[in-house]
Amino acid sequence: MSTATDPQPQTPPQQPQQPATDPLLTLCLVIVGALVLATAGYMCVAHPSLTGPIATVATVAGALATVVGVAVVVRRR
Repeated sequence: MSTATDPQPQTPPQQPQQPATDPLLTLCLVIVGALVLATAGYMCVAHPSLTGPIATVATVAGALATVVGVAVVVRRR
């Protein structure tokens, strides 16, 4: 008895698709970022004694945002 073998068609391996960034999410992040910056600016003008602490928090937040951004980019590759 012989068994017939069907050769299976060879399909190229598919690359995993990366999810596209939702434009609505991007717009919301931009609006929230602008509101936060506007609020911080207003607080610095209205309450000059808070300028030092706000600048310190902004510096730390900027560094953390950079680290998170780099980590996200490296992870997607």
